Amino acid sequence: MKKIYIIHENNEWTAPLLKGLDELGLPYEDWFLDKGVLDLSVEPPEGVFYNRMSASSHTRNHRYAPEYTGAVIAWLERHGRKVINSGRALQLEISKVAQYTALNAHGIRTPKTIAAVGKEQIMEAAKKFSGPFITKHNRAGKGLGVQLFQNMDALKKYVEGPSFEEPIDGITLIQEYIQSDEPFITRCEFIGRKFLYAVRVDTSQGFQLCPADACQIGDAFCPVGEIEKPKFEIIKGFTNPILEKYEKFLEANGIHISGIEFIMDKNGEIFTYDVNTNTNYNPDAEMKADIFGMKEIARYLGEELHKIDRT
Repeated sequence: MKKIYIIHENNEWTAPLLKGLDELGLPYEDWFLDKGVLDLSVEPPEGVFYNRMSASSHTRNHRYAPEYTGAVIAWLERHGRKVINSGRALQLEISKVAQYTALNAHGIRTPKTIAAVGKEQIMEAAKKFSGPFITKHNRAGKGLGVQLFQNMDALKKYVEGPSFEEPIDGITLIQEYIQSDEPFITRCEFIGRKFLYAVRVDTSQGFQLCPADACQIGDAFCPVGEIEKPKFEIIKGFTNPILEKYEKFLEANGIHISGIEFIMDKNGEIFTYDVNTNTNYNPDAEMKADIFGMKEIARYLGEELHKIDRT
C-alpha cells in the first residue's frame, strides 16, 4: 500500500499535520530519523516522502539527524521516489550561506553577510560593517546565535565571554542590521510552491521567531504567543512582486513547502534573510484568519499521493 511518509525529528511539530492526515483518511507512516540503519541494497517503499528535517535538531539531542536524513533522501531519490522538499531543500535548510547564494542567484536581495570560522575571524569580519550588525549561526533555526551589536567593543565582550554560542558547524555569520520603520518582519508561507498567506511577526521582544505551539509552552529559546498584542498576525490580501521571485526560487531548488522571511527597510527595500523548509504555523493567528497551514499540507500530500496511485 502506498503511503505518505513524514520525515522529521520533532513529534510536537508534526502532531497537527498527523491530525490533518487522519481527518482526511490518508494513509501515512511516521519516520522519526534521529538515528537508524539504511540498507542501500533494498528498494524503498512506494509513496510520497515529506521531508521536515530541522536545522535545529541538535538542540534536541538529535545531532546527526540532518546528515542521516540526507542519506535517506539520496536513497529515495536514487529510486525515483517522490520527495517533497528534496535533498537540495535539505542543503538549504541546514546552511544559510547556501540559502543566501541561492536566493541571490534568483535576484532576491539578502543582507550583507560574511561567514567566519574562529573567534578572531569573527572580529575581523565585523570590522567591515560601518553600522549595527548581528551575528547568527549558519546552521540555525529558533534564532540560534542571533545577537545585535552596536559596536566592536560589545562584540568582543560577547565573543570572549562565557555567553558565546559556538555554532554546531563552526560557522558564524556576521550580517548587517536592517532597520525598519516598525519592529516586525514578514513571513510568506508556500505549499506546493504556491503562496498561501503572509504573516506579520512582531520582533519587539527579540529575534527568536518560531511560530509553533511547542515553542509557546516549553522552549526557552523560542518565546512566542501573546504579550500585549499578538506576536503573529496573518495579513489579509497580501500581495507583492517578491512572491513571484520566491515561487521561481522554490521551483529551482526542489522546495515544495516553505516559509520565507523578509524585512523591509526604511526605504521600502525588501531583504530576505531566512528560508525555512520545515515551516510551522501559529494556531492563534490561523484561528483568527480561519486558514490552517497543516490542513493545507495534508490536503496537498494527499493530492500528490493520488497522482502516484494513478501512474
